[in-house]
Amino acid sequence: MSANTAKVEGRRKLDYASLDEVLADADRLCSAPMKTLGNWSAGQVFKHLANAYNGSIDGISMSFPWPMRMVAKLFKNRLIHGAMPPGVTLPASGAKQVMPEPISTEEGLAALRAAVARLQREPHRATHPVLGDLTRDEWDAIHINHANLHMSFLAPQA
Repeated sequence: MSANTAKVEGRRKLDYASLDEVLADADRLCSAPMKTLGNWSAGQVFKHLANAYNGSIDGISMSFPWPMRMVAKLFKNRLIHGAMPPGVTLPASGAKQVMPEPISTEEGLAALRAAVARLQREPHRATHPVLGDLTRDEWDAIHINHANLHMSFLAPQA
């Protein structure tokens, strides 16, 4: 039975300042026993973030209805810099694209490291599927907020 991620209790409150902080936290979590509070393993969380990071360079082939895109542009700043809520359901085609397959923690962490290194190395950014053209800094802000959300479901074992 899967958890309703909008109602999961005990999540960590995170506010990363950089992608390097995301990696440092992932390394800390992997250095000791950890528990997962949502529906994905640590490897899946890491791989999901890596897929999103790579998608911001390669492009994300997910489409959203034009009314949603127009409304999103009105709230662009909030969507870029605000906290992402848990429990959001994507359209089926998008969910299929971003849902990570089962993967080991080590493989997921390696993918995350490689994706962060690529983001830091490559200046090109693709068009966001909802917000349109974004700067590199705007994409990075989205990535950091995305990590705040998903990494909050991983916690050190008490």
